[in-house]
Amino acid sequence: MMPLKKIFLILLCTSVTWSCTQNRTGTDRETEKKISRLISQMTLEEKIGQLNQISSSNTGMDERLAEAVENGQVGSILNEVDPSRVNAYQKIAVEGSRLGIPLIVGRDVIHGFKTIFPIPLGLAATFNPEVVEQGARIAAREATAAGVRWTFSPMLDIARDPRWGRIAEGFGEDTYLTSVMGEAMVKGYQGTDPSDPGSMAACVKHFAGYGAAEGGRDYNSTFIPERVLRNVYLPPFQKAVEAGALTLMTSFNDNNGVPSTGNTFLLRDVLRDEWNFSGFVVSDWSSVTEMIPHGFAEDPAHAAHLAIKAGVDMDMMSFAYLNHLSDLVKEGTISETLIDEAVRNILRVKFSLGLFENPYVDESLHKEVFYAPEHLELAKQTAAESVVLLKNDGTLPLDEKRIKTLLITGPMAHAAHDQLGTWVFDGEEGATITPLKAIRDAYGNSISILYEPALANSRDNDPSGIRKAVMAARRSDAVLVFAGEESILSGEAHCLANLDLMEGQSRLIEALKAVGKPVITIIMAGRPLTIEKETTWSNALLYAFHPGTMGGPALADLIFGHEIPSGKLPVTFPRSSGQIPLYYNHTRTGRPFQGNETLLKDIPPKAGQTSLGNTSFYLDLGAAPLFPFGFGLSYSAFAYTNITLDKVSYGKNEVIGLTFDLTNTGKYTATEIAQLYICDKTGSVTRPVRELKHFERITLDPGESKTVTWTLPVSMLAFRDLNMDLTVEPGHFELWVAGNSVSGDPVLFEVH
Repeated sequence: MMPLKKIFLILLCTSVTWSCTQNRTGTDRETEKKISRLISQMTLEEKIGQLNQISSSNTGMDERLAEAVENGQVGSILNEVDPSRVNAYQKIAVEGSRLGIPLIVGRDVIHGFKTIFPIPLGLAATFNPEVVEQGARIAAREATAAGVRWTFSPMLDIARDPRWGRIAEGFGEDTYLTSVMGEAMVKGYQGTDPSDPGSMAACVKHFAGYGAAEGGRDYNSTFIPERVLRNVYLPPFQKAVEAGALTLMTSFNDNNGVPSTGNTFLLRDVLRDEWNFSGFVVSDWSSVTEMIPHGFAEDPAHAAHLAIKAGVDMDMMSFAYLNHLSDLVKEGTISETLIDEAVRNILRVKFSLGLFENPYVDESLHKEVFYAPEHLELAKQTAAESVVLLKNDGTLPLDEKRIKTLLITGPMAHAAHDQLGTWVFDGEEGATITPLKAIRDAYGNSISILYEPALANSRDNDPSGIRKAVMAARRSDAVLVFAGEESILSGEAHCLANLDLMEGQSRLIEALKAVGKPVITIIMAGRPLTIEKETTWSNALLYAFHPGTMGGPALADLIFGHEIPSGKLPVTFPRSSGQIPLYYNHTRTGRPFQGNETLLKDIPPKAGQTSLGNTSFYLDLGAAPLFPFGFGLSYSAFAYTNITLDKVSYGKNEVIGLTFDLTNTGKYTATEIAQLYICDKTGSVTRPVRELKHFERITLDPGESKTVTWTLPVSMLAFRDLNMDLTVEPGHFELWVAGNSVSGDPVLFEVH
């Protein structure tokens, strides 16, 4: 496997060359003067044109779109990925329109363009911002080779409800982890110089609170108080803005009755005034006019008025701006200065991307960029690091010298399309290596490999295929069953009320277990599934959030021990959908679950009303999840000892010094993701039971011990207090260093 540093150097060299040899746009002041001159020359209609984004059909040149570009009625197109057509539209804009303002071409490049990486939830499971940044760099190189200079990613919605289909597109339930990964994605997409033709603008979405959609149903309302919004949901967006994100997208939801596309508090008070964001804001697809069915706007003209006033600079595909802003200005409903402000924000980003100097794409570049060997190598490594080992009784890793016959079964064993995951418009299943292919290629000469798909897809329930798989299992030394969900079952508008593994797959695993051979279950899915039964039936269980193009080779390496699992869960796994929402960093209750309560099956007849334990739990399931946030096993094992702080009391402006010893007590060289959690014991408002504040991937040889030193600024303990001020309150704190969010013994310290 190519070392990370070598991959990084390859990517760095290919992305820096252009920016070091070309003239730069100039100082910010010079750029603002250029923007002012352009705006002074523009008609009102041309200004409004810059605020209009139109989708290409991506099937050929669209004459009406070309005419609109020539007339200055389009500022951006999306979904055009043919470089020759991108250049054709761009030529019309630059050489055929009156002012020659270039287009910005956008596309949903969510977890890769051609080379597809694990879905973002899988990226989060790596706890490795370095590979996430490099993966985004690769996505930028491939997408820009097709003419795309703007991606609608990363999605930084905190998601605590796995029923929500779009949990697949984000980094899970934790604010800190999402902030770190979001920053890495922004840096990867935009590079050190956004004007590099191999860089593209990031678009941070969805602003804000979308992941808290009521009932896990997409587009649904949210009810997030301002304190929770600021403590939990907004910090990842602020971190991305501080990292230089050039654009931001509003969300579909309303929060407390106000749709995000018309939310002045979010878009002006917070984003512009507090965070000093200087890029531009785009609506989500038609979300401007969707304020009408929300009941917030009367008609498209009213929707356009609300959106521009709130601070939405570009209208994606609702045409409300194009059709109504001019009349709103002429009748005095809005000031033209509002439109000038939006145009300035958009032009600033176009200058930042170098589009005025270099608007065209090299139409032959894609031949050397798509699926480059270093791209595939990093995709494989990222996929391997994203897989989480949830159970292992010693069956894994398989020893190829002891396995004579191996059964590969399950609907996800050879599902090239579904392995790529949600939001993949440009990846190709023909380039995808499935687990079946990878294992056959690597071990087919030494192991007799039987293949029975058993089920046609993840929703199939035909028992005849299961019977064939059971018969094959009887002739095998071990069984690999690849289960999960098809890519279409997660993503936007793909929400589920029931998270159980589909019935046919569950029956397949149960039937295979009854044969008596070792059963290794590998689940590929876009969200946490409720798999308690299947875990019980499996000797070992690997969970792969849809792993992308190179998922097959990555899984093969893990199964046979050429890679050691290191992934950790970025989201809590419930035992049942009835436990949702279930997340690790909840606030305390006055009667927390103790773990010794009487559960449903043990309730004696005519039990007293208060005899069961008056605490916060479910009679049938208790309160614990199936697997907690941060959980993940290894083929090795690790011990945390000698956790020591440099002081017992700290001032608000000081830095906590922490050391601990980490020892690999197993027999494999392996990587542990050590995690630091804190708890503010008493506050002016109730605080979470634990909060992740730091993590590190640490690789150790068998028997090796390492003393690890970390520092944590006390300022990282700040939160919005009773008066909504961002502050660190004095008091007592607990700190844990552990391998997941529920392990470890607390260390006490004080802030004075």
